[in-house]
Amino acid sequence: MQYRICALALAAGGTLFAAPALHAQPKSDAYPTRPVRLIVNFAPGGGTDIMARIFGHKFSEARGQAVVIDNRGGGGGTIGAEMVVRAPADGYTLGMVSTSYATNAAVFKLPYDPVNDITPIAQVGNAGILMAIHPSIPAKTVKDLIAFAKAKPGALNYASSGTGGNTHMVTELFNMMAGTVMTHVPYKGTGPAVTDLLSGQVQLIVGTLNVLRPHVLAGRLRALGVTSLKRNPGLPDVPPIADTVPGYEAGLWYGLWGPKGMRRDAVEIWNTEVRKAFQAPDIRERFAAEGLEATDGPPELLRDVINRDVAKWRKVVKAANIRVQ
Repeated sequence: MQYRICALALAAGGTLFAAPALHAQPKSDAYPTRPVRLIVNFAPGGGTDIMARIFGHKFSEARGQAVVIDNRGGGGGTIGAEMVVRAPADGYTLGMVSTSYATNAAVFKLPYDPVNDITPIAQVGNAGILMAIHPSIPAKTVKDLIAFAKAKPGALNYASSGTGGNTHMVTELFNMMAGTVMTHVPYKGTGPAVTDLLSGQVQLIVGTLNVLRPHVLAGRLRALGVTSLKRNPGLPDVPPIADTVPGYEAGLWYGLWGPKGMRRDAVEIWNTEVRKAFQAPDIRERFAAEGLEATDGPPELLRDVINRDVAKWRKVVKAANIRVQ
């Protein structure tokens, strides 16, 4: 099948999902009439990037316009997020974010309002979060890890997708509740963090199951526990961390949104295509295999989730005295 080449993708240095060349051209007043830029506020390879590519591809197939994936990491995800906030509200610049979007609001003094300066489009899924360790560390269970960390305070280096990001916050929550001390090493996204974890430069991460699962199955990492209160179907043999640390729980969601005042028809079209994508057999199979849960709801659901998590993580930031360096 032939595909049109979009000059915008080449200029932006992003990944292009091109629509089939034989797709009928839309009317001049319809949406979309040109490529859509989907900003991912982390480096390639992480869970947010994976979700953007899944739904960008499905949107291109359904609507006949290319979606350019533009990775803008840094600042714990705040740089890419601000780019979306400041973009024109015409529906042609959107953002894909994760729970770290809410944790950033708890850590950073942001130049934008994370709730009122955006237009929510859809919550595009919930993901399992996995605690994984490099095989060089002898711990085989969460109990072993706690004992190891308490015996050598600060000796374990844990990676995160950036200060204030979800991987940082959920690990600090674990430190608080388990009474451990581990050294935080922030990266510009989950992808670079996992790369150093695999090489042994850092020893631990509490990150997205869909990113870490292949490395666990290949024996490159050891899974210790999941952050949910029940086992995840993606790795059913791995117990909840709460089995060892009672009350510990943390979730991870992904969300699609645009600038404040975004045109309503674009919001409705994207929300519709997200819902349709969840029904596609290939998406359903992939989500099930990787421990992802589809979220089928209106745009307002995403706003409610952001509000809830901003309040939750502000409490953790205060209790752990987390500060941006």
